[in-house]
Amino acid sequence: DHLYKRFAERLAQLEEAEGAFDYFTLSYRSFGIQRRSDNGLVLREWAPGAEVIFLTGDFSKCHHAETSLSYIQAQTLLNGQIYEAKYKRFIVSKETGECLFRISPWAKHVTKTLDSVTYDWTHWDPPQPYQFQHPRPPRPSSLRIYEAHVGISSPEEKIASYKNFTRDVLPRIKDLAHQFTTKTTHSLSLSRFGTPGDLKHLVDAAHSMGITVLLDMVHSHASSNTEDGLNYFDGTDSCFFHGCSRGNHSLWGSRLFNYSSWEVVRFLLSNLRWWMEEYHFDGFRFDAVTSMLYHHHGIGTSFSGNYSEYFGIHVDEDALVYLMLVNHILHKLYPQCITVAEDVSGMPGLCRSIEEGGLGFDYRLTMAVPDKWIQVLKEVRDEDWDLENIVHTLTNRRRGEASITYAESHDQALVGDKSLAFWLMDKEMYTNMSALIAMTPVIDRGIQLHKLIRLLTHSLGGEGYLNFMGNEFGHPEWLDFPRKGNNESYYYARRQFNLVDIEHLRYRQLYSFDHDMNLTEDKYGWLAAGQAAVTTLNQADKVIVFERSNLLFIFNFHPCNSYIDYRVAVEHAGKYKIKLNSDKLQYGGHGRLVQDTVFFTEPMPFNGRAQSFLVSFISITTFHS
Repeated sequence: DHLYKRFAERLAQLEEAEGAFDYFTLSYRSFGIQRRSDNGLVLREWAPGAEVIFLTGDFSKCHHAETSLSYIQAQTLLNGQIYEAKYKRFIVSKETGECLFRISPWAKHVTKTLDSVTYDWTHWDPPQPYQFQHPRPPRPSSLRIYEAHVGISSPEEKIASYKNFTRDVLPRIKDLAHQFTTKTTHSLSLSRFGTPGDLKHLVDAAHSMGITVLLDMVHSHASSNTEDGLNYFDGTDSCFFHGCSRGNHSLWGSRLFNYSSWEVVRFLLSNLRWWMEEYHFDGFRFDAVTSMLYHHHGIGTSFSGNYSEYFGIHVDEDALVYLMLVNHILHKLYPQCITVAEDVSGMPGLCRSIEEGGLGFDYRLTMAVPDKWIQVLKEVRDEDWDLENIVHTLTNRRRGEASITYAESHDQALVGDKSLAFWLMDKEMYTNMSALIAMTPVIDRGIQLHKLIRLLTHSLGGEGYLNFMGNEFGHPEWLDFPRKGNNESYYYARRQFNLVDIEHLRYRQLYSFDHDMNLTEDKYGWLAAGQAAVTTLNQADKVIVFERSNLLFIFNFHPCNSYIDYRVAVEHAGKYKIKLNSDKLQYGGHGRLVQDTVFFTEPMPFNGRAQSFLVSFISITTFHS
């Protein structure tokens, strides 16, 4: 296989030139600022476009560095305590003679004051660094991800902190039986939430609870910022990126990495090792992988599934080889590591092993599913939903490649769009969510559909499940970060977890269902089981029945029709009991089913199964049209 051969050659080059990929990918320990045993500092940069480079900062004079080929190395005797000192690189460009102030690409900590538009490089070297107390938890067999943004994790109108998240949100994630993915708007903004020690304590605390922590990682493109970004670091447009137009993303206005460059590969792989070694993360969700895979970056391209779309000159082989290196190295060094790819194209082999000719990811995100739910909620009446099309969307994925499915993520929560709860109930969410008053038709329909949509996605859609923070209880507002357009307001840059703690609000009922849904999966493990077998898909009745992991799932999406003695097919003979019932009163249902009912199978073939039994189940709501 041509691609595997290129990967093997690149891996061999790393081994031969640097003494092992382990050493090569730990370059963050030799590049940037490093403290010597005599308390001085050694500085090392890759800046091929620099004529000369200086270090400036919280000391009285510049320190000069000599150039040697494309590397910059210098020594300066900054003795004493330099903890939290601020630095900048002062670079003189070979090409133009221009003097440039830059942050080192290898900077491990940056800070920003509220009145500044750029970040400061702050040397983080505490005399007593944080010591981890807890090992990484075992890799979960069922991946249930709680996608979160630390900065909006408080009900208060402010930037929330790592300490706040550790204290207030981690216990909720544990209660929901989720793993945790931290998401940031920009990699630099991590420092706005607290110190590196605070983040390490957050990860350590999560591990003490058995929670796996994944980091949202952007290696697909980079900010076009110059003073505090990688762009034009050495005065050229091609230091870390492709030069000229190839190095610019036409839609995002960002820069595109040159994955064929030895030093770019060093920098990016070392970035991953730094997060794993220094912060003890358990894996990564790689952002915008589609943009990496193709020279066209997915722009103006509609993927139909034809294999010609995935192979040919429009595929960026350098990027594919880089991703193979990523997965090989991470899984070799950290066998429990989890890698997730955000890919909308459906690239074959993305989640197959490298030895099989794949790229080696563990999971891909099935991004068509939330789009389908939003479409049907926007455009189609409940009674006209095309269940065959919905089931097809949920099950239309590459066999043998694990997928993480979600009904909604951060994308649907952002201002300009609507979460599921908002599409269902926005007209009454501020006035009629109290359980002390009778349900209105809008709230009844919204609560019942919210539960069914999430459970159907969870159980039929893939081998992993993702929820964005707050959606588990139908968060009543969208997400909008402070900006000029909203007068820098934090009103929508928060998650109102306090609503769940108010007993008489129906947000608590939605949370209770989500909690029990995840605990039921934790017990029976349907995500780790094979693809569900759909035995009933009745468009007229609006009924879906399927088996997965020795469980029988029965969904009635009809807005007003209940059914008595409805025959359903099963594989295994015996008795069946209700394990999860969305109509329970504590979930905002109407209590119309007897929870302890036992169903006995009959040897009556039905819908391709040798066994079947009769069951009664109810409509979505109690309101009849």
